[in-house]
Amino acid sequence: MSEVEIREPKQTRSIETKDKIIEAGFELICTDGFYNTNTSKIAKKAGVSTGIIYQYFKDKKDILLNGLDKYADDIFYPMLNMSNIKFDKNNFADIMKNMIKKYISNHKLSHTAHEEITAMAHSDKDVAYFFYKREMDMTYKFGSALTENGFDIVNLNEKVHIVLGLIDNLCHEIVYHKHKELDYEIMTDVVVNEIVNILK
Repeated sequence: MSEVEIREPKQTRSIETKDKIIEAGFELICTDGFYNTNTSKIAKKAGVSTGIIYQYFKDKKDILLNGLDKYADDIFYPMLNMSNIKFDKNNFADIMKNMIKKYISNHKLSHTAHEEITAMAHSDKDVAYFFYKREMDMTYKFGSALTENGFDIVNLNEKVHIVLGLIDNLCHEIVYHKHKELDYEIMTDVVVNEIVNILK
């Protein structure tokens, strides 16, 4: 049996169908996890046949990669959208605290989906490359925004990358790990103070 040729939609209706499949698939993966989602479930949620899915995508991972490309910036990398943020040295701590709160509120992945996609970022070269590229894009964009707002920081990219790692770890602690013994307001203040010290 020959493989179905993957086609790139050109007409409006076909584009809408492909987008509907991406949206349905990514939503299911985010709520149920990658391994609990299959093309039959995606087809049902998108309102199409399974055969239609394979006209546009090679497999479930292909849908995941398209979903990451379309939606992940809002979930994983909201700080890529920093065009309206003005960094002021006088209230930098407050700005960072607000950015962290936005980052936390945007994390809508279920715990299962988060663990599976994180594992895939270590084991699957395509998923790994996606996250590698996005992380570096965010590092450069954050660094450029700081420079444009008058920050003169030695070893800028390295320090920004450390800062983004601190924010990411704090977010995962609050959203997924949820240690009841810890005061997350205090932890957030500690992280913000460290960020200010690193980038001063």
